Amino acid sequence: MISLQLFARYRELLGVDQQQLEWTPELDTLRALRDSLLSRGGAWQVLAEPRLMCALNQDMVSLDTPLRDGDEVAFFPPVTGG
Repeated sequence: MISLQLFARYRELLGVDQQQLEWTPELDTLRALRDSLLSRGGAWQVLAEPRLMCALNQDMVSLDTPLRDGDEVAFFPPVTGG
């Protein structure tokens, strides 16, 4: 299983803060996971943002990072300041 967590605007738009997803060999990177979520359509398209931030097991990583069964993934929008 993959533990997916969504934060800030993503959580609000999608109406979900976390989900448990079945891991499959096709979900070999965070990009593959993100693309799978995008295929749901609708509001999930927000994850197509070019500056999407992601973490794997609480470490900031890129979308090309390998994904394994049991990992915790977090997606959140870019942080802005003022």
